[in-house]
Amino acid sequence: MTDTSNDTGVQTPPAAKGPVARFLQATELDTRLLGMIGALALIWVGFHMYGALVNGFGAFLTPRNLWNLSVQTSSIGIMACGMVLVIVTRHIDLSVGSLLGFCAIVMGVTQVWFLPQIVGLEHWSIWIIAVIVGLITGTIVGAFHGYLIAYMQIPAFIVTLGGLLVWRGAAFLVARGETISPVDSTFRLLGGTPEGAVGATGSWIIGIIAAAIVVGLVFAGRTQRKKHGFAQRPMWADTFIAAIGAGAVIGAVLLVNAYPWPRGVVRRYAAAEGIEIPEGGLFISHGFAIPVLILLAVAIVMTLVMSRTRFGRYVYAIGGNPEAASLAGINTKWMTVKIFALMGFLTGLSASVASARLGSATNALGTLDELYVIAAAVIGGTSLAGGVGTIYGAILGAFVMQSLQTGMVLIGFDAAIQQVVVGSVLVLAVYLDNLYRRASK
Repeated sequence: MTDTSNDTGVQTPPAAKGPVARFLQATELDTRLLGMIGALALIWVGFHMYGALVNGFGAFLTPRNLWNLSVQTSSIGIMACGMVLVIVTRHIDLSVGSLLGFCAIVMGVTQVWFLPQIVGLEHWSIWIIAVIVGLITGTIVGAFHGYLIAYMQIPAFIVTLGGLLVWRGAAFLVARGETISPVDSTFRLLGGTPEGAVGATGSWIIGIIAAAIVVGLVFAGRTQRKKHGFAQRPMWADTFIAAIGAGAVIGAVLLVNAYPWPRGVVRRYAAAEGIEIPEGGLFISHGFAIPVLILLAVAIVMTLVMSRTRFGRYVYAIGGNPEAASLAGINTKWMTVKIFALMGFLTGLSASVASARLGSATNALGTLDELYVIAAAVIGGTSLAGGVGTIYGAILGAFVMQSLQTGMVLIGFDAAIQQVVVGSVLVLAVYLDNLYRRASK
């Protein structure tokens, strides 16, 4: 592109960038990320204001609702982290909802029917063994799907569509159509009950450590850029990013600590511990729920895997051009098996959270979850054409999906309208992804 010139032959420089463009260039913020955060904020504020206008009070932007929203998002968010890898490599997995139900049934049978007969009721090892069994089950099934896709050359759509039917039926056969309950009391903490949270002190410890890590990573990245001779962001930009990241962490701690235990739970706890409840009541904070911490741990590990390991680079290479990746020496078939095995592992972990939250294992658990997981990944910027996708985007997409559902429940929309909205949002997300890819060419 050449510079333009005026009548005198003197060249004029291109138009200066505006302040927003200069800010984005200096901070290197992902515009897609900002767009998703803006859309999420718009959804939250919109539902809150609608409730305030119609019902006289807004129920969405409250510590109680946002805490519950984070817990409800955890199961879908965990699976969405794996779905990113599947879609990036130009595949699809329609079986995750049914596989979640199957893993939950297997864990339920293990901890309710078998282990109490061997180690005794409520033994400390029951929940550990049950979770391990669920993770192994999910991993084996996922690897089997990957084998059929990679080595038997059956399209992923067909394999996982068959899995959707097979594993739902297998769950029914294993449980004989029964609801398996009650699950182990320690296992139930993984679902995010008031006791299944780390409390105010634990949340502050986690928050302070996380904020320090955020700040440390920002300035460690600056040191690495200097070491390798890469262009540096302005100091104010790094300081801004560190402050925003640490502020978001501290804000999350304040939010979860603002939501107290229900009065009935407080009374039972006080009676069991011999605590006298004062006249004004006893305020005990929930803090971060365990399933939310599990989701955050999965997000951190998966982000490191995708951005700092050879495995992650291979995933993006296969998604960008499978033929070129194969010619470059990447074992694309074995990679496919590992990707689907990882998807199965995360589905088993998600089954632990979902089953624990329900307090039982049912054949219907995970119904339609495959659609919400795929929608979360796509809304989060994972391209169905392959090669593009981020873990944090998928988690934000899961929050968008769950926020829409929760908001519609709060304002009284029935299930039919919820399905129409969710389906429409998914189609819109794919359309916007197409527009974005065209504009970026």
